[in-house]
Amino acid sequence: MPKSANEQRLSPLERRSSSALAAVFGLRMLGLFLIMPVMAIYGQAYPDYTPLLVGLAIGAYGLTQALLQIPMGMLSDKVGRRPVIIGGLLVFVVGSLVAAYADTLVGVVIGRALQGMGAIAAAILALAADITRDSQRPKVMAMIGMCIGLAFALALILGPLLGPHIGLSGLFLFTAVSAVFGLLVFAIAVPKVEVRAARGDLLPSSKEFGLILKHGQLARLNIGVFILHCLLTAFFVVVPTQLVAGGLASEQHAWLYLPTLIGSFVVMVPMLIVAEKRRKQPLFFRIAIACLAVAVGIIGFSEGSWLIYVAAVLVFFTGFNFLEATLPSLLTRFAPAGRKGSASGIYATAQFAGAFVGGAAGGAILQWGGLIGVVAFSLVLLLCWLLVSVGMAPPPQWQNVSFRLRKLAANEVDELATELAEVAGVEEVRLVASEQIAYLKVHKTDYNEEQVTALVQPYQS
Repeated sequence: MPKSANEQRLSPLERRSSSALAAVFGLRMLGLFLIMPVMAIYGQAYPDYTPLLVGLAIGAYGLTQALLQIPMGMLSDKVGRRPVIIGGLLVFVVGSLVAAYADTLVGVVIGRALQGMGAIAAAILALAADITRDSQRPKVMAMIGMCIGLAFALALILGPLLGPHIGLSGLFLFTAVSAVFGLLVFAIAVPKVEVRAARGDLLPSSKEFGLILKHGQLARLNIGVFILHCLLTAFFVVVPTQLVAGGLASEQHAWLYLPTLIGSFVVMVPMLIVAEKRRKQPLFFRIAIACLAVAVGIIGFSEGSWLIYVAAVLVFFTGFNFLEATLPSLLTRFAPAGRKGSASGIYATAQFAGAFVGGAAGGAILQWGGLIGVVAFSLVLLLCWLLVSVGMAPPPQWQNVSFRLRKLAANEVDELATELAEVAGVEEVRLVASEQIAYLKVHKTDYNEEQVTALVQPYQS
């Protein structure tokens, strides 16, 4: 049946709530990213400065995020989304204050680790699903994803712009204030709701991790996002100081990052379009990895002016932004029906673990092996990623849909599953009686929505 105009649009409540959640998510990520472009420079003012501690300060949040991302998502299922989100934001504020008033880099590292302990990503995504209809959920998730990307871009600009005026301590205080503002937005704009979303597609299940880990295509994506964020934090251990050495003062770095980010999007968007239309994702995937390798090589082996480094940063962000946009999209399309939550939990853990390893390893290698050591480390990672990408397939032209059911008897579960599996265009059917949810993976073009809806309707309350 065709959807009415109201069904195709976000309701006023959905629009207000999802915008607020996207803002909260973005403000928190802005706080995590803000020191990344300046830490390598301002960290030298601390009495216990070492490149290793700078690397740990950049990546420490990734360790606690990786350890707590999945448990916090599961906890939100038991005690509710709001307590987890509010508690996580308060922990983030405490971590920001600890880092702001630390007089040693060790104290900053502790503060950054505390910031990461406010691991609320899964709870926010689940709450966003709780307050939206299935038909509108992709729009809401895209809105949150755009806010994360905007937060990263703003951090690269605001960090170097504000740093000379308020210093590193001021930047951490700025992140604390932004988190408090996020708390107010959350408390005022996001309503209290009963959980009604399909949990298997949103929150991880410990019982399904083994299945997801053995999935070949998903494993490639998990390894890829680990390497991508490992490279990102290692990159920012050395790039800011290289720019200064090339003649570009730290307070001018914001005006470097702004045009290079814009330029990278101008190049990256056509790559995304062509890769999708021609189903050449693996080829463009490798091209993007090659962009990262070229950028790392320029940073490491060029002794030219800062203009050469600008070109390197442009090439780096072209590859990085393409991969950052492509990986989550591929994840949702390869994830088995009803298991997107578990797949996303493992993916997020790999992402944050990579951020920690990259910062720690980049700082340690810079301290004992110099710039060339960090470059070699990065290039080896990228070579490994290219090898892992062998066997990568274009994503299937499937989409996941779900239906809420009434409580079914055992014979009804079998009957409905059999009927749905026989519909043209349905690849996979998974009924979870305990959640009263039917998960389907269907072909985008061959899927007979009216037939599936007619079959499911008698089993709904």
